[in-house]
Amino acid sequence: MNQAELADRLFPGVTRLPQDVLDSYPTRDLPEGALVTRFAPSPTGFMTIGGLYATQISERMAHQSGGVFYLRIEDTDRKREVEGSMEDIIRSLGYVGISMDEGLTVSGEEVGIYGPYRQSERASLYHVFIKDLIRRGLAYPCFCDADEVQAIRDKQKAAQLTPGYYGDWAVHRHWTPSQALVELEKGKPFVIRLKSPGLPDRRIKYHDLIKGEIEMPENEQDIVIMKSDGIPTYHFAHAVDDTLMGTTHIIRGDEWLASIPVHIQLFEILGFRRPEYGHLAPIMKMDGASKRKFSKRKDRDATAIYYQKEGYPSKAIAEYFMTLINSNYEEWRMNHSEAPYTDFTIDVNKLNVSGALFDMNKLNDISKDVISRYSADEVYAQASAWAASFDEELAARLSANRDYASAIFNIGRVSEKPRKDISKWSEVNDLYAYFYDEFFNRSVEAGYESLPGEISLELAQQIIREYEQSLDLGDDHDTWFGKVKAIGDQLGFAKDAKAYKKNPEAYPGHVGDVAMVVRVALSGRTMTPDLYDMMHVMGESRVRDRLKRYSTRS
Repeated sequence: MNQAELADRLFPGVTRLPQDVLDSYPTRDLPEGALVTRFAPSPTGFMTIGGLYATQISERMAHQSGGVFYLRIEDTDRKREVEGSMEDIIRSLGYVGISMDEGLTVSGEEVGIYGPYRQSERASLYHVFIKDLIRRGLAYPCFCDADEVQAIRDKQKAAQLTPGYYGDWAVHRHWTPSQALVELEKGKPFVIRLKSPGLPDRRIKYHDLIKGEIEMPENEQDIVIMKSDGIPTYHFAHAVDDTLMGTTHIIRGDEWLASIPVHIQLFEILGFRRPEYGHLAPIMKMDGASKRKFSKRKDRDATAIYYQKEGYPSKAIAEYFMTLINSNYEEWRMNHSEAPYTDFTIDVNKLNVSGALFDMNKLNDISKDVISRYSADEVYAQASAWAASFDEELAARLSANRDYASAIFNIGRVSEKPRKDISKWSEVNDLYAYFYDEFFNRSVEAGYESLPGEISLELAQQIIREYEQSLDLGDDHDTWFGKVKAIGDQLGFAKDAKAYKKNPEAYPGHVGDVAMVVRVALSGRTMTPDLYDMMHVMGESRVRDRLKRYSTRS
């Protein structure tokens, strides 16, 4: 028996040759310089914030170059697969606004002609290339079970040698096809291993897109390229898939850096042009005074679903990622305030080599800025959509009176410097609940105690009674505030904060405190949108009812 006969015995149903497969995947017709990138997760857990960050880099690289970005699911490790994780991954990409040109959709359908886009459905393709390697004597069946492999490692450890299946330690590497046939006839399980041409004293060099020039030992291990169930390992599958799908650039976590010698060797042995790799350091977070990696086990904010549940707009997440990708993005944004973030061209050479620091406070600031630029209708639509999934009370409140809710959201939104009080949709219910009588009636009493300075309840009620007498919602802003100042003068308040600070013993407060008392009476809070606008949204009946309630409380 020769190598070709062994290959036929191992893969009797495989009749195609590698070139047949390569010819069935057309070369992509793209402009010069266009990149083809991908996100290729394993469905073994839920989408992390670091995964989204890396994926946005890949998506931007492809689309800013006029290229293609696609999603491939690398589900070759069925034992570790987590139910629902694939759907979570796809929904998370959509949540952040990362658009795929090809790949799987939430419904399970595929878009694109380079599929299947699940590795578990591509086994027949991999078998073509594995059979060819066996035919050429570059791969072989290995019949060692787990105990035998462990015994080899134990002997190597005792001899203080590099552990693994290689060289003279690779028992079946040296078998003839006839010897292998004997085991096959017995029905003994086997895996397929690559016959590595690597030597321990040789090194490889390659240029990493992010880390620069890298030098590493060559791979000498006879790695498994197909498991006993006929499914290839990730290492082998990705080399075939990235070639057939025309991938040009790969951004992935630097935990894969150690695999570079294996991957370069696979591309060389298969005769494929390898893509360019960039290895990204993990996103870091502050833990007290020190930095550390996110932990999916103990950090709620490590997963993408956390940000969805909190209600961060997708645009805010994307904008924040851009500041992590390239530090000069913030300067660009200041000079291009109205442009979409996709107009910015990212530079992979400027990525943070040591790991970007995820700053939640900065995310909140960016999110406030993003939401401040939305129209009231956009705020209503996004808040309602979020509430429909995560806050039934808010959803009911918003849907009960859209016009009233939109008017609330519109306060302070039409000025050159719009208010920035919302950083995420989960804050909306608490921020604006006092506009609604049901909430106000059950919770306002505690807020009534928030009086400025040394103002007593009696004086506050006197202010409100005077205010009730002068109130006319038909007044323009200047007229209205003139009346507030007149009440302050009448009750001995300073005309402004400066005068009060100069001689605080002479006044019960200043005119701003008079307005604050009115604010507290109407909302139970000291922090609200513009008081004049707030009253006009509430309407005269509601305003007068609340003023009366305050002025008569005991």
